[in-house]
Amino acid sequence: MRIAVEQSAKDLNCDAGDFFREENVVVPFVLTREAKKYYKEPIACNFVSYGNNIVAAATGEVEGIVREYLERFEFYHCFETPNLHWLNERLMEVGHKVCFMAEYYLPDACKIKTSSSNYEIRVLEREDFAGLYLPEWGNALCADRKALDVLGVGAYDWGRLVGLAGCSADAEQMWQIGVDVLAEYRRQGIASTLTGALAGEILKRGKVPFYCTAWSNLRSARNAIQCGFLPTWVEMTVKPAETVDRMNQREDDQS
Repeated sequence: MRIAVEQSAKDLNCDAGDFFREENVVVPFVLTREAKKYYKEPIACNFVSYGNNIVAAATGEVEGIVREYLERFEFYHCFETPNLHWLNERLMEVGHKVCFMAEYYLPDACKIKTSSSNYEIRVLEREDFAGLYLPEWGNALCADRKALDVLGVGAYDWGRLVGLAGCSADAEQMWQIGVDVLAEYRRQGIASTLTGALAGEILKRGKVPFYCTAWSNLRSARNAIQCGFLPTWVEMTVKPAETVDRMNQREDDQS
Protein backbone atom coordinates (compact mmCIF):
# COMPACT_ATOMS: atom_id res chain seq x y z
CA MET A 1 0.00 0.00 0.00
CA ARG A 2 2.79 2.41 0.87
CA ILE A 3 4.55 1.70 -2.44
CA ALA A 4 1.31 2.12 -4.40
CA VAL A 5 0.44 5.42 -2.72
CA GLU A 6 3.94 6.77 -3.23
CA GLN A 7 3.73 5.82 -6.90
CA SER A 8 0.33 7.53 -7.25
CA ALA A 9 1.92 10.63 -5.74
CA LYS A 10 4.55 10.51 -8.49
CA ASP A 11 1.81 9.99 -11.08
CA LEU A 12 -0.06 13.10 -9.95
CA ASN A 13 2.97 15.12 -8.81
CA CYS A 14 1.45 15.52 -5.34
CA ASP A 15 2.30 14.50 -1.77
CA ALA A 16 1.56 10.92 -0.70
CA GLY A 17 -0.24 12.26 2.36
CA ASP A 18 -2.77 14.03 0.11
CA PHE A 19 -4.58 10.73 -0.44
CA PHE A 20 -5.42 10.46 3.26
CA ARG A 21 -6.78 13.96 3.86
CA GLU A 22 -10.43 14.46 4.74
CA GLU A 23 -10.82 17.12 2.06
CA ASN A 24 -10.29 16.72 -1.69
CA VAL A 25 -7.04 18.01 -3.17
CA VAL A 26 -6.45 19.63 -6.56
CA VAL A 27 -2.90 20.06 -7.88
CA PRO A 28 -1.49 21.23 -11.24
CA PHE A 29 -1.10 18.39 -13.73
CA VAL A 30 2.53 17.59 -14.57
CA LEU A 31 3.47 14.30 -16.23
CA THR A 32 6.89 13.43 -14.81
CA ARG A 33 9.33 10.71 -15.82
CA GLU A 34 8.54 8.85 -12.61
CA ALA A 35 4.85 8.43 -13.52
CA LYS A 36 3.55 5.03 -14.64
CA LYS A 37 4.62 4.35 -18.21
CA TYR A 38 1.13 3.92 -19.65
CA TYR A 39 0.10 7.53 -19.01
CA LYS A 40 0.21 9.39 -22.29
CA GLU A 41 -0.39 13.05 -22.98
CA PRO A 42 -2.57 14.84 -23.77
CA ILE A 43 -4.19 14.54 -20.34
CA ALA A 44 -6.37 17.31 -18.93
CA CYS A 45 -7.03 15.73 -15.53
CA ASN A 46 -6.45 12.56 -13.52
CA PHE A 47 -8.73 11.77 -10.58
CA VAL A 48 -7.42 9.22 -8.04
CA SER A 49 -9.06 7.95 -4.85
CA TYR A 50 -7.88 5.45 -2.25
CA GLY A 51 -11.23 5.66 -0.49
CA ASN A 52 -10.65 8.72 1.70
CA ASN A 53 -10.99 11.60 -0.75
CA ILE A 54 -10.08 12.48 -4.32
CA VAL A 55 -6.78 13.90 -5.46
CA ALA A 56 -7.10 15.49 -8.89
CA ALA A 57 -4.23 16.72 -11.04
CA ALA A 58 -5.71 19.18 -13.53
CA THR A 59 -4.50 21.52 -16.24
CA GLY A 60 -5.46 25.17 -16.02
CA GLU A 61 -8.19 24.96 -18.66
CA VAL A 62 -10.25 22.47 -16.63
CA GLU A 63 -9.13 23.26 -13.07
CA GLY A 64 -12.15 25.44 -12.32
CA ILE A 65 -14.57 22.77 -13.54
CA VAL A 66 -12.77 20.09 -11.52
CA ARG A 67 -12.84 22.13 -8.32
CA GLU A 68 -16.55 22.86 -8.72
CA TYR A 69 -17.27 19.18 -9.40
CA LEU A 70 -15.43 18.04 -6.28
CA GLU A 71 -17.30 20.61 -4.19
CA ARG A 72 -20.72 19.60 -5.53
CA PHE A 73 -20.67 15.85 -4.86
CA GLU A 74 -19.44 13.32 -2.33
CA PHE A 75 -16.06 12.04 -3.51
CA TYR A 76 -17.21 8.46 -4.06
CA HIS A 77 -20.14 9.69 -6.19
CA CYS A 78 -17.76 11.55 -8.49
CA PHE A 79 -16.94 8.29 -10.27
CA GLU A 80 -20.51 7.39 -11.21
CA THR A 81 -23.57 8.60 -13.03
CA PRO A 82 -25.65 10.70 -12.91
CA ASN A 83 -23.00 13.04 -11.51
CA LEU A 84 -20.55 12.20 -14.28
CA HIS A 85 -23.00 13.65 -16.79
CA TRP A 86 -22.63 17.02 -15.09
CA LEU A 87 -18.84 16.80 -15.34
CA ASN A 88 -18.78 15.60 -18.93
CA GLU A 89 -21.17 18.31 -20.11
CA ARG A 90 -18.99 21.03 -18.55
CA LEU A 91 -15.84 19.48 -19.94
CA MET A 92 -17.29 19.35 -23.45
CA GLU A 93 -17.80 23.11 -23.31
CA VAL A 94 -13.99 23.47 -23.23
CA GLY A 95 -13.24 20.61 -25.64
CA HIS A 96 -12.65 17.70 -23.27
CA LYS A 97 -14.38 14.45 -22.22
CA VAL A 98 -14.09 11.78 -19.56
CA CYS A 99 -11.98 9.05 -21.15
CA PHE A 100 -10.71 6.22 -18.92
CA MET A 101 -12.20 4.82 -15.70
CA ALA A 102 -10.77 1.82 -13.85
CA GLU A 103 -10.39 0.03 -10.53
CA TYR A 104 -7.00 -1.17 -9.32
CA TYR A 105 -6.10 -4.08 -7.06
CA LEU A 106 -3.16 -4.91 -4.82
CA PRO A 107 -2.32 -8.36 -3.47
CA ASP A 108 -2.73 -9.49 0.09
CA ALA A 109 0.62 -11.28 0.24
CA CYS A 110 -0.78 -13.73 2.82
CA LYS A 111 -3.65 -14.72 0.53
CA ILE A 112 -2.01 -14.99 -2.88
CA LYS A 113 -3.02 -18.40 -4.19
CA THR A 114 -0.83 -20.65 -6.29
CA SER A 115 -3.32 -23.40 -7.12
CA SER A 116 -2.53 -26.56 -9.04
CA SER A 117 -3.61 -27.06 -12.64
CA ASN A 118 -4.41 -29.85 -15.05
CA TYR A 119 -2.13 -28.12 -17.53
CA GLU A 120 1.62 -27.62 -17.66
CA ILE A 121 2.58 -24.27 -16.13
CA ARG A 122 5.74 -22.53 -17.31
CA VAL A 123 7.42 -19.31 -16.17
CA LEU A 124 8.32 -17.20 -19.22
CA GLU A 125 11.01 -14.54 -19.50
CA ARG A 126 11.15 -11.60 -21.90
CA GLU A 127 12.95 -13.60 -24.60
CA ASP A 128 10.07 -16.10 -24.66
CA PHE A 129 7.56 -13.46 -25.80
CA ALA A 130 8.94 -12.96 -29.32
CA GLY A 131 6.25 -14.94 -31.15
CA LEU A 132 3.41 -14.20 -28.75
CA TYR A 133 2.39 -10.67 -29.75
CA LEU A 134 -0.92 -11.87 -31.18
CA PRO A 135 -4.51 -10.70 -30.68
CA GLU A 136 -5.36 -13.63 -28.39
CA TRP A 137 -2.71 -12.46 -25.91
CA GLY A 138 -3.52 -8.76 -26.13
CA ASN A 139 -4.23 -8.36 -22.39
CA ALA A 140 -1.20 -10.32 -21.20
CA LEU A 141 1.27 -8.58 -23.55
CA CYS A 142 1.37 -5.14 -25.15
CA ALA A 143 2.76 -4.92 -28.67
CA ASP A 144 3.10 -1.14 -28.40
CA ARG A 145 5.28 -1.37 -25.29
CA LYS A 146 7.24 -4.59 -25.74
CA ALA A 147 10.23 -3.29 -23.78
CA LEU A 148 8.09 -3.17 -20.62
CA ASP A 149 6.90 -6.80 -20.82
CA VAL A 150 9.24 -8.50 -18.37
CA LEU A 151 7.72 -11.74 -17.06
CA GLY A 152 4.93 -14.21 -17.73
CA VAL A 153 3.37 -17.52 -16.79
CA GLY A 154 1.81 -19.77 -19.43
CA ALA A 155 -0.52 -22.78 -19.34
CA TYR A 156 0.15 -25.45 -21.97
CA ASP A 157 -2.05 -28.28 -23.21
CA TRP A 158 0.28 -30.84 -24.83
CA GLY A 159 2.64 -28.05 -25.87
CA ARG A 160 -0.04 -25.63 -27.02
CA LEU A 161 -0.25 -22.31 -25.16
CA VAL A 162 -3.85 -22.01 -23.94
CA GLY A 163 -3.52 -19.31 -21.26
CA LEU A 164 -1.05 -16.54 -20.59
CA ALA A 165 -0.53 -14.05 -17.76
CA GLY A 166 2.05 -11.36 -18.39
CA CYS A 167 3.26 -8.29 -16.56
CA SER A 168 4.66 -4.96 -17.66
CA ALA A 169 7.13 -2.89 -15.67
CA ASP A 170 4.86 0.16 -15.60
CA ALA A 171 6.68 1.70 -12.63
CA GLU A 172 10.01 1.20 -10.93
CA GLN A 173 8.56 -0.92 -8.14
CA MET A 174 5.18 -1.96 -9.58
CA TRP A 175 4.45 -4.47 -12.34
CA GLN A 176 0.95 -4.71 -13.83
CA ILE A 177 -0.63 -8.10 -14.55
CA GLY A 178 -2.81 -8.92 -17.55
CA VAL A 179 -4.22 -12.34 -18.41
CA ASP A 180 -5.79 -14.11 -21.40
CA VAL A 181 -7.24 -17.60 -21.83
CA LEU A 182 -8.35 -19.12 -25.14
CA ALA A 183 -12.15 -19.22 -25.34
CA GLU A 184 -12.47 -23.00 -25.39
CA TYR A 185 -10.35 -23.29 -22.21
CA ARG A 186 -12.20 -20.78 -20.05
CA ARG A 187 -14.14 -21.60 -16.87
CA GLN A 188 -11.52 -24.12 -15.81
CA GLY A 189 -9.65 -21.94 -13.33
CA ILE A 190 -6.73 -21.29 -15.67
CA ALA A 191 -6.88 -17.50 -15.33
CA SER A 192 -6.75 -17.61 -11.53
CA THR A 193 -3.96 -20.20 -11.56
CA LEU A 194 -1.85 -18.05 -13.89
CA THR A 195 -2.60 -14.77 -12.12
CA GLY A 196 -1.73 -16.18 -8.72
CA ALA A 197 1.43 -17.84 -10.02
CA LEU A 198 2.60 -14.67 -11.73
CA ALA A 199 1.86 -12.55 -8.65
CA GLY A 200 4.03 -14.91 -6.62
CA GLU A 201 6.86 -14.68 -9.15
CA ILE A 202 6.69 -10.89 -9.11
CA LEU A 203 6.83 -10.78 -5.32
CA LYS A 204 9.87 -13.10 -5.38
CA ARG A 205 11.62 -10.49 -7.51
CA GLY A 206 10.96 -7.76 -4.97
CA LYS A 207 8.30 -5.94 -7.01
CA VAL A 208 4.64 -5.20 -6.27
CA PRO A 209 2.12 -6.82 -8.63
CA PHE A 210 -1.03 -4.85 -9.39
CA TYR A 211 -4.14 -5.60 -11.40
CA CYS A 212 -6.61 -3.37 -13.22
CA THR A 213 -10.20 -3.91 -14.33
CA ALA A 214 -13.16 -1.98 -15.62
CA TRP A 215 -15.90 -1.88 -12.97
CA SER A 216 -18.22 -3.77 -15.29
CA ASN A 217 -15.75 -6.59 -16.01
CA LEU A 218 -17.02 -8.87 -13.27
CA ARG A 219 -15.20 -11.90 -14.65
CA SER A 220 -11.88 -10.10 -14.32
CA ALA A 221 -12.76 -8.68 -10.89
CA ARG A 222 -13.70 -12.13 -9.61
CA ASN A 223 -10.42 -13.49 -10.92
CA ALA A 224 -8.47 -10.82 -9.03
CA ILE A 225 -10.31 -11.45 -5.76
CA GLN A 226 -10.08 -15.22 -6.12
CA CYS A 227 -6.29 -14.92 -6.44
CA GLY A 228 -5.92 -12.83 -3.29
CA PHE A 229 -6.08 -9.30 -4.71
CA LEU A 230 -8.18 -6.59 -3.07
CA PRO A 231 -9.65 -3.41 -4.64
CA THR A 232 -7.40 -0.55 -3.50
CA TRP A 233 -7.80 2.57 -5.60
CA VAL A 234 -9.76 3.99 -8.54
CA GLU A 235 -8.81 6.37 -11.32
CA MET A 236 -10.54 8.50 -13.92
CA THR A 237 -8.82 10.37 -16.74
CA VAL A 238 -9.98 13.35 -18.79
CA LYS A 239 -8.61 13.87 -22.30
CA PRO A 240 -9.35 16.20 -25.23
CA ALA A 241 -12.63 15.36 -26.94
CA GLU A 242 -10.89 14.78 -30.26
CA THR A 243 -8.66 12.12 -28.64
CA VAL A 244 -11.68 10.30 -27.21
CA ASP A 245 -13.51 10.55 -30.53
CA ARG A 246 -10.52 9.05 -32.37
CA MET A 247 -10.51 6.10 -29.98
CA ASN A 248 -14.18 5.47 -30.65
CA GLN A 249 -13.61 5.80 -34.40
CA ARG A 250 -10.90 3.14 -34.27
CA GLU A 251 -13.30 0.82 -32.45
CA ASP A 252 -15.94 1.49 -35.12
CA ASP A 253 -13.42 0.76 -37.89
CA GLN A 254 -12.36 -2.51 -36.29
CA SER A 255 -15.94 -3.67 -35.82
